[in-house]
Amino acid sequence: MNGKTPLSDKAFIQRQRSALLKLREQLLSTTRAGEDEEGGIRSQSAHEAHEAEDDAQKLAMLEIDGTVIARNVERLRRVDRALQKIEDGTYGLSDVSGEPIPRDRLEAIPDAILTLSELKARELADDPRAIGTKKG
Repeated sequence: MNGKTPLSDKAFIQRQRSALLKLREQLLSTTRAGEDEEGGIRSQSAHEAHEAEDDAQKLAMLEIDGTVIARNVERLRRVDRALQKIEDGTYGLSDVSGEPIPRDRLEAIPDAILTLSELKARELADDPRAIGTKKG
């Protein structure tokens, strides 16, 4: 790996940087709103009479909100990494193998830092249902 991106199209890189910065702001805004809503639910719940069904619904909402927040935080990490890769001149190269990430994938997912095959392999490795199906 030579450490430099094969993407020499400066206009493309600038569009990607703009898309990443916009995505970053959206993720931050959504995450803050979710955290505020979660705090509001917890605060409201502390001052109310409790019924089992209401508590179950609130817990389900908190779990969903927590999952969304966690996904946003993870995607924000990838966005920040992609922005750093632009600065480093390695945008468009996989963090794992250094292989080029196809331009159409980057256009669809500007924060892609892995090739699609690497992403699938990682997801399979992380899938608890895949236990026993891993090679090795």
